[in-house]
Amino acid sequence: MSGKFITLEGMDGAGKSTHIPNIIKILQARGFEVVSTREPGGTALGERLRELLLHEPMHAETETLLMFAARREHIATVIGPALARGAYVLSDRFTDATYAYQCGAKGVPATKIQILEQWVQSELQPDVTLLFDVPVEVSMQRLAATRVPDKFEREDANFFSRIRQAYLQRAQENPARFRVIDASVALTEVVANVEAILATI
Repeated sequence: MSGKFITLEGMDGAGKSTHIPNIIKILQARGFEVVSTREPGGTALGERLRELLLHEPMHAETETLLMFAARREHIATVIGPALARGAYVLSDRFTDATYAYQCGAKGVPATKIQILEQWVQSELQPDVTLLFDVPVEVSMQRLAATRVPDKFEREDANFFSRIRQAYLQRAQENPARFRVIDASVALTEVVANVEAILATI
């Protein structure tokens, strides 16, 4: 028996993390075991790498390599075993984020990321990716009103614009997997859209 792999993607400030508790509740109500995790992170090693990735300045390719190092451990110890026993894995970010942030925003060649993706993931891809999309201005307004920003969240509007464009391009290239959600509308409407998508999974 194999489970389902659901990922949540979007710019910082898109509000995707807000929906995780409700998604877990809905899936559990349908009788599924749900493993909720995040990237970078998800394991003890991954969380240590997360601190470096979010706060330490480094070359964009170094960043990419560390992301995939954390991802390899994540797949081996959390995602893979959970899917193998039939659980639903819900991950706050996965490889699409690397294409958006390190490739789209920071210019790491997609060909290099593709090599790492094949090496680290083999055939593993999410079954469904929920992309929470908001205009750049909305993202930045929300970030300004919340927590102390990490190094990515402190970037300028052009950086966020490149991320958004990269995400939307990924969605266009993978229409069977992506569900693009307008996360700029009222929260109740976003919740309704998420619930409608989950009903089809």
